[in-house]
Parts: sequence; structure tokens; C-alpha cells
Amino acid sequence: MELTQSTVVIALGLTLLAGMSTAVGSLIAFVSKRTNTRFLSCSLGLSAGVMVYVSFMELLPEAMDKIESLYDGRLGELYVLLAFFGGIALIALIDYFVPEDENPHEAHTIAEMQAPLGSNHHLKRTGYMLALAIGIHNFPEGMATFVSALEGLDVAIPIVVAIAIHNIPEGIAVSVPIYYATGNRQKALRYSLVSGVAEPLGALFGLAFLMPFWTPTLSALVLAAVAGIMVYISFDELLPGAERYGHHHIAIIGVILGMAVMAGSLMLF
Repeated sequence: MELTQSTVVIALGLTLLAGMSTAVGSLIAFVSKRTNTRFLSCSLGLSAGVMVYVSFMELLPEAMDKIESLYDGRLGELYVLLAFFGGIALIALIDYFVPEDENPHEAHTIAEMQAPLGSNHHLKRTGYMLALAIGIHNFPEGMATFVSALEGLDVAIPIVVAIAIHNIPEGIAVSVPIYYATGNRQKALRYSLVSGVAEPLGALFGLAFLMPFWTPTLSALVLAAVAGIMVYISFDELLPGAERYGHHHIAIIGVILGMAVMAGSLMLF
């Protein structure tokens, strides 16, 4: 993979776009009285389908191809598998240190997060903690999106769309409690955006600390780790979130649709 300045700029721009989609969740929360749970269930399932398909059908095979030309026998395959499970371990470790009550993986509806004025202080704290937790969680996602985007637009666009879709409920989760605690839409939107900024920051971290040492071996290992991160996010966050909204079959349709979209994208481009 040849890294040019335009490739890096495009990858950074796409990562920024994915991160800023938390603002879409805020705007939806401001104009809606109830959550469209069918839409969210299908959307989260679609995101999971895209991520799982691209991880196993594109990123891991690409990592294997890169590493096989560098190492003989099973050694290269072992390195890729270690990187894959290392990516899973990294995101799982981040989840472990996020307090359970503030975990962004818990699905919420707009209606259930609207509370009486008497609990304003608690709501404000919940919103701030969620913004922090989601920001921490989005940092490695930003690195994953950035590295995937470096592989080309055929891989990047569906992943960016998938990440953006799954950031929408996170934007709702941050903005709703802050808005109902303070009555300030601008503050709620601002904190929602701050949580999303962690993704381009993750991309910048990857650019600063990975690109200077970029080699074919590092490229293969990072791709495998990104695949692990995406698989974990899909199984631990997106699919349970889709199920929690109570529309099992719609979620499964979303998963299959996401896989079909990703398969078509890879064939067309």
C-alpha cells in the first residue's frame, strides 16, 4: 500500500466525518419525543454486518497476504492471529475500565432518558460521564477507521458509514441527559460533539505514532488488529444493542443487508 499525502488527508477526513455523526444523534433527540426503535435496531444490525463481513472477508485476508510474502510457514499466520486477538483484547480492556453504569454499550431510548426535574444533577453527571466514556471508547475506533481508510475507498466508505450509524445512538445517549438537566441545547450538542472528536484524535494518534514506522509487516499487523476491534464492537455492542430495542428479526435483516452492501461494494470497486 502506497501512502500518499492525499490518501492520508482523505482517511483523516472520513474519520472526522464518522466521529461527528454523534451530532446527528443529538439533533434527532431534540426533535423527537420517542425513539424509532425499528430504525435503530436495523441500523445497528447493518453496522454489525458491515464490520463483521469486512473484517473476515477483506481485512484479515489482506493481512494474511501481506504477511505471507514476508515470513515462511505458519509464523506469519501466527503473527496475524496474535494481532487480531490483540485488537479484541485492547477494546475489551477499555470496556473493562469503563464504569458499568456509564458504559456506552447500553442502549437507551429518548423516552426512558427523560426524567423529572428533581433528578437534574444526576442527569447532568450521567451525560458528562457518558461523554467521557464514549470518547475513550471512540479513540481506538478512530484509529481503526483511519487505518481501514488507508486501504482504499472501497473498504473505507462502508466502514465509515457503519461507524457513523453506530455513533448516532451514542450522540443521543450523551445529549439527552445533559439537555434535560440544563435545558441548554447548545451545551448538549457541544458535549456530544466532544465525544465524537475522539475518533479523529485516534486517527491523528495513528498518523503520528504509526506512520513514521509504517512497513509491510506493521501494515499487516495493524489491519489484523483493526479486524479484531471491529469484530468485538459488533458482537459486544452493536448486536446486543440492536436486540435490546426489541426487534430481533429486523436486527438480523439489518445484519444480512450490511453484509450484502459490503459484498457489493467490494465487487464494484
